Amino acid sequence: MNKKEFIKKVQYMLRFIPDKPYIQMYYFAKFKKFINFNNPKTFNEKLQWLKFNHRNPEYTKMVDKYEAKKYVANIIGEEYIIPTLGVWEKFEDIDFGKLPNQFVLKCTHDSGGLVICKDKSKLDIEQAREKINRCMNTNFFYIGREYPYKNVKPRIIAEEYMDLEGQNGEEYKIFCSNGETKIILLCKGVAHSYTPGSRTNDYFDANFNRLPVVSLNPNSKGEVVCPNEMPEMKRLAEKLSVNIPILRVDFYLMNGKIYFGELTFFHNSGISRFEPDEYDSIFGNLFTLPDKQ
Repeated sequence: MNKKEFIKKVQYMLRFIPDKPYIQMYYFAKFKKFINFNNPKTFNEKLQWLKFNHRNPEYTKMVDKYEAKKYVANIIGEEYIIPTLGVWEKFEDIDFGKLPNQFVLKCTHDSGGLVICKDKSKLDIEQAREKINRCMNTNFFYIGREYPYKNVKPRIIAEEYMDLEGQNGEEYKIFCSNGETKIILLCKGVAHSYTPGSRTNDYFDANFNRLPVVSLNPNSKGEVVCPNEMPEMKRLAEKLSVNIPILRVDFYLMNGKIYFGELTFFHNSGISRFEPDEYDSIFGNLFTLPDKQ
């Protein structure tokens, strides 16, 4: 049995562990402590609590990368949506001849099933097929038990390519609670890259004051100027987060134009390490949990 087959078998076996003990194991492996489900205080604990105590069938549509576009366009307008070039249920159905020279392939039901094509003549079709099919055969729910993903229909979509790695591209992740901005995260660089230093993360409060916190990726160097489009991004995010206790709304900002990215209910699946550690509690205090559903 090779490494890939072994990992696949382990992932399959983990499916049979009930959600709550699995999440306690998942959380303990990261933080070396257990979640206080009776009185969650930190940001990560509150996200884990929401996985079990706040489930809404509509959230499945909101995390589906194809359906979310229609959902969001209906609320804030079609002008913020990155155009979809096609949607398919199997990789073999994709007609690459009809796609432009640059495009992005995504799986609709997970996080990470991404193929970026900057030059179609150089695209390794077999490598793309392997990555997409691997993601298509994975139910993202079982990794972190994020309930909205459990029943998303696996599909493949192609989108217009956005040059986010260039100097004119930025990604803003706005954390909201019941229609109010709480935290802003600015990400720059190559997404889904494991190369050290290829991506930076900078956290800000709701008024875009920089916070002395590091998580996942290093901070950028130098001053960060609040973009003129920030009030509009906050307005859109707040409109999308009404009656939702914690929602991260992602936007791309390209040459002064705002594009919707995705909706996320469980930032980093609720296992984000913050430095200094006190920011897990500071961020947690910003969000009030609802009554159990």
